[in-house]
Amino acid sequence: MSDTSPDLDSLMLLTLVAELGSLGQAAERMRISQPAASKRLSMLERRLGLPLAERGTRGSVLTVEGKAVCHWAERVLAEARNLTAGAAALRAERAHDLRLASSMTLAESFLPAWVAELQRQSPGLQLSLKVTNSEQVAALAARHEITIGFFEGPTVPPGLSSRTVATDRLVIVVARTHPWARRRRPVELTELADTPLIVREQGSGTRETLARVFATAGLRPVEPLMVLEVNAAVRRAAAAGIGPAVLSAATVEDDLSLGHLVEINLVGADLHRRLRAVWPKAHPLPQVAEDLLRIARHSR
Repeated sequence: MSDTSPDLDSLMLLTLVAELGSLGQAAERMRISQPAASKRLSMLERRLGLPLAERGTRGSVLTVEGKAVCHWAERVLAEARNLTAGAAALRAERAHDLRLASSMTLAESFLPAWVAELQRQSPGLQLSLKVTNSEQVAALAARHEITIGFFEGPTVPPGLSSRTVATDRLVIVVARTHPWARRRRPVELTELADTPLIVREQGSGTRETLARVFATAGLRPVEPLMVLEVNAAVRRAAAAGIGPAVLSAATVEDDLSLGHLVEINLVGADLHRRLRAVWPKAHPLPQVAEDLLRIARHSR
């Protein structure tokens, strides 16, 4: 048996053979030829001194020894991914003290004041901010691509730590010319579910919160009237009289005060929600991120 440790590509090949049941498919997934994959697997067997797979006309099946090695290989590959992600995070931290991501609602109505106060307390602070929807904020945090993220999704994905930083509520808004603006009785949740709405895209915290409200009530909403990716576009479409919209109260505050939009009372549901900070569980927050959370909580 050779003393040379197996390389990561060979370990990856073994795990793919276990997953796909075919050396050819594993080779295709790794974008190498089947003969090259066969040679690599044979070399891995020689290095370990163990038979790892049985090749047949119907595919490849791992031996008992191969299954054990595959289990250990998965752990080695996971640690290698953590190493790569950690190195990437360290490179990014050389350019920025704080890497943020935020959902649209928080970036528009909450984060600017928090960041301004943080920079006042920490002159010379370097930070980057990516504005996207809540689903992507969580994904960036899970991949260790940001220091901390802010989102309004109704649930926190596994693998992330979270802290509530603010509260918010969704409101139904329409143009002053819309029939709902003149009615005296509130809108029922069932009526809202039966009304085509102007909504944000899938993955936005606002869209997910509304979907959960309907699901909790056992309601299936009709197809949206219009799907838009930014709050400003939703506000403009509603103000133009295209249809009702559901948005954060914080994002429509000015439109309501100026009379561009009218808030409609809703019965049958509570549209309050929590706004959270999220970050990878495996990574303790640096002090500058803790300072930002402290500022956010004290601003409530």
